[in-house]
Amino acid sequence: MSDKQSPQTEEDGLPASTDPAGPDTIPLAVAVNRRRSRWSPSLVWLIPLVAALIGAYLAVQAVLSRGPTITITFRSGEGLEAGKTRIKYKDVEIGEVTAVHINPDSKNIEATAQLSKEAEHCLARDSRFWIVRPRIAGGSVSGLGTLLSGAYVGMDAGKSSEMSQHFTGLEVPPIITGDLPGRQFVLKASELGSLDIGAPVYFRRVPVGQVVAYQLDKRGRSVDITVFVNAPYDHFVTDDSRFWHASGIDLSVSANGLKVNTQSLSAIMLGGVAFETPSSVEEGPAAAAGSAFTLSNTREQAMQAPDHEVIPLRLKFQQSVRGLTVGAPVDFRGIVIGEVTSIGMEYDAPRKDFNMLVDIRIFPSRLISMSSNLDASQLHQLRLDKMVEHGMRAQLRSGSLITGQLYVALDFFRDARPARLGRSHGVDVLPTIPGDLEELQGVLQRIARKLDKVPFDSIGQELDATIKELHATLATAHQLGDKLDGKVLPQTMQTLQQLQQTLETTSQALQANSPLQQDVRKAAQEVSETARSFRALSDYLDRHPEALIRGKQGDKP
Repeated sequence: MSDKQSPQTEEDGLPASTDPAGPDTIPLAVAVNRRRSRWSPSLVWLIPLVAALIGAYLAVQAVLSRGPTITITFRSGEGLEAGKTRIKYKDVEIGEVTAVHINPDSKNIEATAQLSKEAEHCLARDSRFWIVRPRIAGGSVSGLGTLLSGAYVGMDAGKSSEMSQHFTGLEVPPIITGDLPGRQFVLKASELGSLDIGAPVYFRRVPVGQVVAYQLDKRGRSVDITVFVNAPYDHFVTDDSRFWHASGIDLSVSANGLKVNTQSLSAIMLGGVAFETPSSVEEGPAAAAGSAFTLSNTREQAMQAPDHEVIPLRLKFQQSVRGLTVGAPVDFRGIVIGEVTSIGMEYDAPRKDFNMLVDIRIFPSRLISMSSNLDASQLHQLRLDKMVEHGMRAQLRSGSLITGQLYVALDFFRDARPARLGRSHGVDVLPTIPGDLEELQGVLQRIARKLDKVPFDSIGQELDATIKELHATLATAHQLGDKLDGKVLPQTMQTLQQLQQTLETTSQALQANSPLQQDVRKAAQEVSETARSFRALSDYLDRHPEALIRGKQGDKP
């Protein structure tokens, strides 16, 4: 092998050899066996590898895009069906109920739901869920679309910063959602009346909100009614606003006639609440959300000035208090200055009888508001004991003869018997006098006692005998009349005929051309001539009185 040709070794894959023919001879081709590698990749395995990578990617994406799983507890599972019932927020589907089962306590139904990823931020602790199904409540109808599509679970996102995955479902859909602008207020009422969830709230007869909830307070003495006033009307509610029942029809009869007052037809059927701020109060800032107000029964009661001072009094009556109720007005000459707070009785040992106890409360501020020359500084000068000495008394009077309702009237009775202001269990006792109705009953009882002493039996017997005598007298008069008709009447008719003939004769004689009239006229003429002769004779004798003795001069003997 020459120096220009490098020998082949085993590293080149060929065995080392020496050409015997020398360097100018052509070497023969020699077959060499090459060793294959242990593993060689193939395109066939590329397809499942890509599929596996895609599957892993999709699985990761599914896990990353999967939303939270929540549980909702309902009292009833009506309308819930695993794999079919959807969960919607503002009519947009955000999840699905995946399982429905009964709680271990066997009292509630627990639904497991899978939500989408974008709904995760809506799961605040105060979020609300309810089953949307056809409902008729009050004057509203909801959920009619579910008749064809089936029930679904509605959701209202809360505003709390705390998140949760366990919720208690509502049995009744909420009236308002969390994103509705406006404010809620709490009304304190003695009773619910005709109000219900969804009842309207009016401001100057314009519907501006509705009742969203109600519940008894912890002691059960009042009802807390939650109302929601929509924006922008919520700024009309101030700290001085007054709320009252606007339910039904308010009838009042006054000197101006019959007055009917109501809010609307829906308020008559469903009830409602109205509010207003008195015009005498300066307009202030809007009330804060959640502020509490008193719900009055009527507008007149709500618009009254607040009573800051209260004077409790006790009255003792010795008559029936039937018709007097708690809350009845206390009247002073037509002005309501208080109300009845309780009615009871006590045993009066000296009289061995019962006294009817009526507790009332007086609001002096109402007297101040009605008086033009009385202020709060002069109120302490109105001493109750002095007024009692001047005849101040309490009396039960009838407010209506139709209903029989009574009220307490305070007034000055100057002719009342002297009395003093009493004291019982730390409360002043105001003297009383019998009511007008009681006095009328007393007068009627006295009249009844006097009438009871009248001998009606003997009077009746004498009257019966008198009536019999009268019947006999009438029978005799009837017989006499029959006799008169038979005997006296013909003679009377004959006499009347003769009298008529006489009158006719006299009428003829009095005619102007009758002989009698002519004779009368001649006689009158002769009488006139005779009178003239006597007058002439009298004149002559007046001039010649001696003629009575001597005779008329110039007459021949």
